[in-house]
Amino acid sequence: MGNYYVGLDAGSTYLKAALIKDNCVLGAELLPTGIDCEETAAKLLEKIYASQSITRNDIAVITATGYSRRSIGLADATISEITAHACGVQLTAPENVHPRLIIDIGGQDSKIISLGPDGHIVNFTMNDKCAAGTGKFLEVVADLLETTIDQIASLAKESTDPCQINSTCAVFAQTEVISLLAQKKSRSDILAGMHIAMANRIAKMARKYKSDGDVMMTGGGANNDALRSALEDELMCDIYKANYPQFNGAIGAALIGRHNTEKMQVQIS
Repeated sequence: MGNYYVGLDAGSTYLKAALIKDNCVLGAELLPTGIDCEETAAKLLEKIYASQSITRNDIAVITATGYSRRSIGLADATISEITAHACGVQLTAPENVHPRLIIDIGGQDSKIISLGPDGHIVNFTMNDKCAAGTGKFLEVVADLLETTIDQIASLAKESTDPCQINSTCAVFAQTEVISLLAQKKSRSDILAGMHIAMANRIAKMARKYKSDGDVMMTGGGANNDALRSALEDELMCDIYKANYPQFNGAIGAALIGRHNTEKMQVQIS
């Protein structure tokens, strides 16, 4: 058995893979999930293996998490995404940051995970029924404004007069955006307003949990500085960005695979 561990996070938008050895992340890759999750996972693993010049024989355990985790037959085990995300912060938290609240903004859902002092899960809330508060929400707005998801944060930061966005529904928000464009409002002001509206929705979820520790963002949304800044304003605290934010779930799955393997080895011995 090898001493490398792989985690696969099968999200609705992207499938992520992470490779760990000991307490180090050695590689991380992602691809659009596509219609064949198993095929996408196989392609990702080939990229991971090639990046480190290793083979499947070097991998002790492959652990899958995420919505489509049970569709990945090449995984040795599966784990819930909440558990994986809570575990992932062991390696993704920046130095001297001790997360007690995780805000995970993915393509199709957002999660708030409350952790105890020892890192165990105290409680969590997930929004997976509505696109508002997710990456998809911002993608839709970006398309309407003829820009890309990679550009919206920098455009929002140029705003001098953020627009008031009243709707928390992604569908109705599109109508608001069209109306604001008709009023000749700038893209920057509209995007700044959308970030504030999104942060307000996420903050309502986060306020359910009191935390005396650090707040950390994971998921693709953590790469959006405008969203993180808006959330800091809403929650009135510093919010730290995870290392490898999009891969937190995959890293957590790999860590759990390692922990379970080591536990089994101890029991056998």
